[in-house]
Amino acid sequence: MADTLEIIDLHARIEEREILKGLSLTIRKGEVHAIMGPNGSGKSTLANAIMGNPKYEVTGGKILMKGEDILEMEVDERARKGLFLAFQYPCEVPGVRQANFLRLAVNARFGRELDVMEFYAKLEDKMKFLDINEAFMKRYLNEGFSGGEKKRNEILQMMMLEPEFAVMDETDSGLDIDALKVVSEGVNKLRGPDLGILIITHYERILRYIQPDFIHILVDGKIVKSGGRDLAAHLEEHGYDWITKDTVKA
Repeated sequence: MADTLEIIDLHARIEEREILKGLSLTIRKGEVHAIMGPNGSGKSTLANAIMGNPKYEVTGGKILMKGEDILEMEVDERARKGLFLAFQYPCEVPGVRQANFLRLAVNARFGRELDVMEFYAKLEDKMKFLDINEAFMKRYLNEGFSGGEKKRNEILQMMMLEPEFAVMDETDSGLDIDALKVVSEGVNKLRGPDLGILIITHYERILRYIQPDFIHILVDGKIVKSGGRDLAAHLEEHGYDWITKDTVKA
């Protein structure tokens, strides 16, 4: 399908340990999906497999983006195609200034060198929305940033790069309530018919601000249950024990 990110019977491992054991999921543009699950269920492995982290070996299945198999593509090629990953723990890159990094990334994404004035006008608009100070762009990429600053910076990158599909790996991790609201507002501003979003989270709280269309529960490398917004509320109240017990019985 032309406007989908399809994960078909995906198997993946790290070193000799199999983590994903036949996961299938289809995300259409305009949809927001959330994946929840207990620790060790394979949530971050899924994010890394989609983006092409070489530490994670895909041993079976397919990942199709707009009908094209991306498994043989390098990470940068996937990004240029319009795939974006917001990391759980964004890394620091000393010596690389924020503005320089973003301009190079935007040029690579769109396959042309944006006019300097065009780039900075767009950047200023996004920074204003996210309440980011101008001095922020002169700092080195994520160096010395607080957890909230790193996550806000990733949303800025996402807004500048205009991806077609975005995977957000526990973006709410380590955020206080104010930072969570700002990050969520940024994602909601981007939400629309041209973007498919996959939110990977352990807790319900981010889903109070970014309302998903679908919620999927991941246990032992497979999606074992899917539903609507009420599924997250049920997990918040009852935890994962009930669903892991049902999975073992099945």
